[in-house]
Amino acid sequence: MSDWDKLANDYPEYRLLAQKFREPRPRRLLALDGGGIRGVLTLEVLAELERQLREKTGGGPDFRLSDYFDYVAGTSTGAIIAAGLALGFPVQKLLDFYQKSGKAMFKKPWLWKRLWYSYESKPLLRTLKRTFSVDGQDTTLGSGNLRCLLLVVLRNVTTDSPWPLSSNPFATYNRLERKDSNLRVPLYKLVRASTAAPVFFSPQTISFEEGNAKKTFKFEDGGMTPYNNPAFLLYRMATEEPYKLSWEKGEKKLLLVSVGTGAAPLLDARIYSQGNSILKNAANIPSALMYGAQIDQDVNCRLSGRCVYGAPIDREIGDLIPLDRSSTLDSPPHLPLSVDLGRNFLYARYNVELTHEGLADLGITGVDPEKVAKLDSVKSMKDLRRIGKALGEKTVDVTRFGPHV
Repeated sequence: MSDWDKLANDYPEYRLLAQKFREPRPRRLLALDGGGIRGVLTLEVLAELERQLREKTGGGPDFRLSDYFDYVAGTSTGAIIAAGLALGFPVQKLLDFYQKSGKAMFKKPWLWKRLWYSYESKPLLRTLKRTFSVDGQDTTLGSGNLRCLLLVVLRNVTTDSPWPLSSNPFATYNRLERKDSNLRVPLYKLVRASTAAPVFFSPQTISFEEGNAKKTFKFEDGGMTPYNNPAFLLYRMATEEPYKLSWEKGEKKLLLVSVGTGAAPLLDARIYSQGNSILKNAANIPSALMYGAQIDQDVNCRLSGRCVYGAPIDREIGDLIPLDRSSTLDSPPHLPLSVDLGRNFLYARYNVELTHEGLADLGITGVDPEKVAKLDSVKSMKDLRRIGKALGEKTVDVTRFGPHV
């Protein structure tokens, strides 16, 4: 009897996951970046991924990305999407959520509150609570309604540390016999905490044990950690022994797909200038941190894993997709996947640089990169969806996943 079956015997809510994980097989991971309202760009890419996988697997109209992926991670807006996918939402439902709730996510507070943060937190909290409830009941991180494992990245303001919280029931602080088990926390609170970007939203308070002040903490956006792009973190938590899943590594045993919200480098020399107000300069900090973090995580994945798709990182290292060095051609082709290089996983990264050059490469014209790059640019959702759709159609090709389709 597998560990999952033993768990399901004691906790019937885990029967669905036990059925999914009882047999050893190749595992598939999906990581989603933070980026505010730019999450709709991510969703358009995921819509294309969902369409192709449905066709390849013969999943039919009821196919969901949670049927294909075993572990989904998200930071900030990526946490909203990841939670929805883990609950079995189709991508279109999440697109509708952003379209209908975008304004509620970024509702201005009373004037006096704007001295501390730009947007009201309660409308977003209510929206998330309603969205992630099942039959009128709050869904917890350990809910039996989750159709795959889920990882949400937060920053604990109280302890000044990153807090990646997973639904993995074998993790040390997830044991259900613990009074402070992470799995009892309502999912909507964790997602709200992961989206609490400084300057934009106030922190979220979460209690992990009722009546114990020492187990109550304040959290803010996971994008304020090194894991705004949670891809390499997800790989570690899925495979390394301390996290107690220990899934096997290898090109034929593990696939990691990472989707960004658009890279938004701050190229304006006036940024952080003395001519700007303190608040205006401070509002640029989240974007700057997110941009640097996503690049670092991406490079880690391409070096530890085997990249099968990804735009060039820079002029020095290129895209790091292995080339067939035996070729005599001036531009050698990519090495076929039939040649195993012994890397830890196969890796695909989908993202676009939100610059004039990056948009032109997708055939996108008439869009102001500065406007769509903003984390709170609700008015740009139509353009962001257009960019994401073009990105998905141009770059997503699941045949690159080799043995994983």
